[in-house]
Amino acid sequence: MHPAASIIFFTTLSGLGYGLAGALGLGVLAPGLMSTLMAYGLALALIGAGLLSSTLHLGNPQRAWRAFSQWRSSWLSREGVLAVIGFPVIAAHGWLTFSSGERWPLLGLAAAVLAAATVYCTAMIYASLRSVQAWNTWLTPACYLAFAVAGGGLLALLFLAWQGALRGPAVLAVAALVFCAWGLKMAWWRRMDSEPHLSTTASATGLGKIGRVTLFEPPHMTSNYLTREMGFQVARKHASKLRKIALVLGCGLPFLLAIMSGGSGAIAVLLAALAVVAFYAGVVTERWLFFAEARHAVTSYYGQ
Repeated sequence: MHPAASIIFFTTLSGLGYGLAGALGLGVLAPGLMSTLMAYGLALALIGAGLLSSTLHLGNPQRAWRAFSQWRSSWLSREGVLAVIGFPVIAAHGWLTFSSGERWPLLGLAAAVLAAATVYCTAMIYASLRSVQAWNTWLTPACYLAFAVAGGGLLALLFLAWQGALRGPAVLAVAALVFCAWGLKMAWWRRMDSEPHLSTTASATGLGKIGRVTLFEPPHMTSNYLTREMGFQVARKHASKLRKIALVLGCGLPFLLAIMSGGSGAIAVLLAALAVVAFYAGVVTERWLFFAEARHAVTSYYGQ
């Protein structure tokens, strides 16, 4: 599949924002502080930037509002509806915790649940597609949720360090979340590499019962939408190299930096910030591979 930059930034930025919103909703940061209010602002900014980025992938962005009408059957529509509902809930919780100095646990729990549900719907847009075998697994929403939780945890560590409230248990918990998220991703990669393709040239043409099927010539002499969008391929050696880069940037560095950030002061803030940057770079690499390595069933008709 063609890895569109708009979708990559949409899924990564909004995931990071919803992860932070979930952490804030659960009361990770102290209420009534300006830094906590700024954390809510960052979460909403990341969510908004991600959602706006997603519209760039539409052929007619001015018709994006029509996506909300199919919420009964479309995961894309459900995602949009939950995003519209969740945004003001997160914003209201942020303002109330700042203005009153109290946690408002029920509203915070609602914000966290809406954040998790929106990320789940985003993941199910891809996991529900049987035509893309690599995506059609429970590991897809598990990875999306795990990356959102880990990214939100790292951002929460940054603000805890800023507030001088960073403690060892919080650091260890977030480091474990980062490790678990990439563990799920490695399981996702292992599944994709080991499972045989359900769709082949023989099944695509319906001639498999006759014998071995090979293409005499391609269906089209020139490229078209299907070959450009569905037939994107990345060399195995490049994919392997990028996986290692994603693991080093997204797992190894954030894990070490998070462990080293325990404490207070400018050094702790700097290390926590670097952990967030490294994690995001790793997730962007992972998300590019998520699309680039996926094979759509239609490519079987083209001999892939």
